[in-house]
Amino acid sequence: MGAGAQIGLFLVNAVFSFYIIVVLLRFLLALVRANFYNPISQFVVTLTNPPLKLLRRIIPSVGRIDSASVVLLIALQIAEIYLTAWLQGITPPLLPVLLIALRELLVLLVYVYIGAIIVQALLSWVSPMGGGYNPVAGVLDSLTAPLLAPLRRVVPLIGMIDLTPLVALLLLNVALILVRNILG
Repeated sequence: MGAGAQIGLFLVNAVFSFYIIVVLLRFLLALVRANFYNPISQFVVTLTNPPLKLLRRIIPSVGRIDSASVVLLIALQIAEIYLTAWLQGITPPLLPVLLIALRELLVLLVYVYIGAIIVQALLSWVSPMGGGYNPVAGVLDSLTAPLLAPLRRVVPLIGMIDLTPLVALLLLNVALILVRNILG
């Protein structure tokens, strides 16, 4: 593979990965009903509104699930796989590509939560409670609360240390292994 194809692969992966993460964040923030007046949320909404406005005319939401975001995520992931394959001179069939796209989106979902929990833990060490407003912390709290709250009822505090994020990270890594092995 020549340098041009390698650069093309890199750019396709970088642009698609960034936008897929932003659309996934939009979906998750809407699902957990995060504060959309937060600057981080506003950034996500601004980047994702153009395609989602068009899709929402055709695809209605199902309860709290933003179906348009899900369709956009799957379409973007399939487009990335096909563009990557095309740059390598491959034309894969649709069904395997669809399964790979679903697996990649589930893996990305787990990684988003792993990253959110790690950044949230780091922020709690650097900026203890009452140290001022941090828009990133607000978004991360909204995003991780549905995952950490049930665990906090089960995992006891040890002294003043909350081990819930550690347990959540272990469970997320188990989920990652299962997703990769079941849909691998």
